Parts: sequence; C-alpha cells; structure tokens
Amino acid sequence: MNEYKPVNEIGSSFSPSRLIETIGPWPFTTRRTYLQPDSSRVVWQSRYHRKGLPVVISATSEAKTAKLIRCLWMPGKLNWWIGIIFAAGSSLFLIGSLLTLTPALARTWSFDATAINRIFFSGSIPFTIAAYLQLFQVANMAKFSPDGRRVRRQSIVWLGWRPHAIGWLSCVLQFMGTLFFNINTFDGMLPGLGRLQQELAIWMPNFLGSVLFLSSGYLAFIETCHTHWAWKPTSISWWVTFINLLGCMGFMISALFAFVAPWATNFDATTVSVAFTLIGAIGFLIGSLLLLPETAMPAKP
Repeated sequence: MNEYKPVNEIGSSFSPSRLIETIGPWPFTTRRTYLQPDSSRVVWQSRYHRKGLPVVISATSEAKTAKLIRCLWMPGKLNWWIGIIFAAGSSLFLIGSLLTLTPALARTWSFDATAINRIFFSGSIPFTIAAYLQLFQVANMAKFSPDGRRVRRQSIVWLGWRPHAIGWLSCVLQFMGTLFFNINTFDGMLPGLGRLQQELAIWMPNFLGSVLFLSSGYLAFIETCHTHWAWKPTSISWWVTFINLLGCMGFMISALFAFVAPWATNFDATTVSVAFTLIGAIGFLIGSLLLLPETAMPAKP
C-alpha cells in the first residue's frame, strides 16, 4: 500500500517525482499528488501550502488537546495574528449591529448613532489589516518542489501578482473589499448627507465590498473543497472557509437590503440590513477564531 507523505515532512534528498494527479475547481489547481521513486506519494494542497499549515498522517488525542491549548497563544505565527485581528474587527461589527438593533441598550451605554458609526469604522480597520496580512502571506509563500523542498523568497513581495493562483485571488479580492468597507463606514460618519449622496458614498462602497467579500469567500471555500462544492465536516479548514462564506453571504444580503427605493417607505429595510450585518459578523468571528486551532492542529493530506 502506497504511503502518503505531506510536503511539510519530506526531506530534500529525493530524486525527481512524477505528477500522477491534479484536481481542483476549474480553472484552478488546488491539489497535486506526486509519486516518489520509493513509491511514496507527496500531496500538495493550495491552502496548506500558502498558509504554511501543519500536515501529518495522524495525531493522538493527547497531542491534539495540547495543540488546542497552545493555539491560544502563538504570537510567532502569522496565521494566529490574522485570526486575532479578524476577530477584533468582527467583534466591533457585532457590537455596532447589536447597539443599532437595541436602541434602549445603546441609550443605556450613551451610544448615539454617530458613536455607533464610529464603532463600525473602527471595526473596518482590523479587517483591512488582517486581509493585507493574508495577501502579504500568500505573496511571500515558499516555492514548492515535488521532492518536498521549500525555498523561501530572498526579497519581500508586498502585493504580488498571481492571478492563476486561487489563494492569491481570494486574498486580493478580500483586501480590496475591506478598502470599500473603510470608505463605506467612514462616509457613514459624515453628517448632513442627502439621499443621493448616501447612496453613492455609503451604499455603493458597501455593495461593492460585499460582492468582493462574497467572491473571495467562495474562492477560499472551493480551495478547501477541491471542487465547487463538498461536504467535509471533519476538516477544520473546511469549517473555517464555510463559516466565513456564510458571513460573506450575510454581508451581501445586508448590502442588498441597505438600498431602499424612495417609494418603499413602509418597509423597514434598515433593521433587516443590520440584522444580516450581525449574522455576517458572527460568521466572521467564528471563522476567525477557528483560524487559531487550524494554525496548530495538523491536518491529513
């Protein structure tokens, strides 16, 4: 029976390997399998490679428990910081949404509409920072060779250009989406905007940012599925991307309800929009926190 060897554990003394399998949602490749001269196999997966995630054949329950505890404090791992910063932004969006939906609670804490809008803008900043860190990470990921050698880049790449790589596309779309949310939430703090000004300065960036987030979330999801849809409840990476995708859907629905036609005066679309923003924030918060154990827990190839 052939043995699978994750790329993280292969040495550098192997002879040239032979590519025997390539899969992924068209037109992307998210998984490759290489046959080694000793009949073992090297499995490369896009998400694991770009994020430098640990990959092993198996792990004992004791080892898993220790890693779950250790994932609470891993400041030496960029993935850990990405999860923590995303969680901070998600928490602020969650708080802003709750205060908007519960005016009595907002008054109790002395939060008016302007203060709540500041919370949303403050939440958009960590989103942008974490999204850029992901883009920076994929732009500087190690080169891969089928014998398992990882060659680090000699110079820093700030953005990169890898339009054929699904991970890079997902990260760059998300980063661009956060920039639109920066604009959207900042303009939300401006006083005295007319209806047309609100639609152009607040709703339009919100809509565009949500479209980019949804596109990014779906690309990240199918990167873990290796197809356009798969059910993989035993994979923590699948749960990370699936729950984040649900969060993206919440933001997208929120943006759609945020636009109210002038004649729709009897429909409380604002409450519906904020409710879906809350749902989206919860999804992003859970997905962000799951990045922590994903960083520490080994995954099967």
